Amino acid sequence: MGYRARLAAQGAAIGLVALLFILLAWSLLHRDGGSLAAAANRGERPTAPDFTLDRIDRDGKLTLSSLRGKVVVVNYWASYCYPCRAEAPFLEDVWRRDRGRDVVVLGVDWQDFRGDARRFMRRYDVSFPVVHDGPGDVGFDYGITGLPETYVIDRHGKVVEAFIGAINTDEDRARLRSAIANAHTT
Repeated sequence: MGYRARLAAQGAAIGLVALLFILLAWSLLHRDGGSLAAAANRGERPTAPDFTLDRIDRDGKLTLSSLRGKVVVVNYWASYCYPCRAEAPFLEDVWRRDRGRDVVVLGVDWQDFRGDARRFMRRYDVSFPVVHDGPGDVGFDYGITGLPETYVIDRHGKVVEAFIGAINTDEDRARLRSAIANAHTT
């Protein structure tokens, strides 16, 4: 191969890598989640997919539909997720403050090891119910695009709000509190 052909091939490869990098950066900056999250955030109130998963916080299984009549804050997280660490104390605070008002914070440990999840729970003093979605099937039903993701489900099983990314700003926290209040009134 001649010098010019090699130079053209290298230029094309660099251009392709740059294009892929731009696409990756754009997708990270414009994340609005899967179709369930997008529908909820457009105000459509889609039905939350039901699931039954093994619990991590204690023995047994938990079925989402068994929580009907309560507002459920479903948080997808994993021990390897750095932003999940930042929001765990806030979600624990929501659980401790609001559980007496028929609000359940439900953690879904997604594509993670149970032992790592238990260590995370101990480290961040997580006392709300946590279930394990090791293969990620339930998360895929929800259209998870990354971690963390949080869904507020009303007393009738409808998703009223979805949070893509960590709930770590005052604005995010106010939005979650508003979504919980709105889920009570439906």
